[in-house]
Amino acid sequence: MHIILYQPQIPQNTGNIVRTCSVTGASLGLVTPLGFSVTDRWLKRAGLDYWEGVELSFIDNLEAYLQTAPANIYLFSSKATKRYSDVAYNSNDWLIFGSETVGLPASLVKKYADQCLTLPMQQDARCLNLATTAGIVIYEAWRQLDFKPMCN
Repeated sequence: MHIILYQPQIPQNTGNIVRTCSVTGASLGLVTPLGFSVTDRWLKRAGLDYWEGVELSFIDNLEAYLQTAPANIYLFSSKATKRYSDVAYNSNDWLIFGSETVGLPASLVKKYADQCLTLPMQQDARCLNLATTAGIVIYEAWRQLDFKPMCN
């Protein structure tokens, strides 16, 4: 499983997602520019010593990068209508989460509309925290895979 964060802004969220990737075996891609430095003390504090166990990549051109996906691509947006639990995940799928402040680019959501998923929320709720959303989705995918090791 490959997790991609589109231009994350809050280092603590990214650090928490690093921890989730570490304990599930998922790899992590960060789409630049980031809203923080990767040497940020808050990022390191949130990720603790889990950074060493995570395959990390930096992505300068997401559109080009997505062309290399070996399996399904799923994008997560509060504007999508299909639920995250309504798909069958594979161990080498790519899960893409938007920035905390602006989400995913509208052009990307439009291009991959059939692969956009959402998490149910109360009506008029804005959105879930990025790290919480990623954790829920990663564990749903891992549960579907019977908690077997994920391929990167």
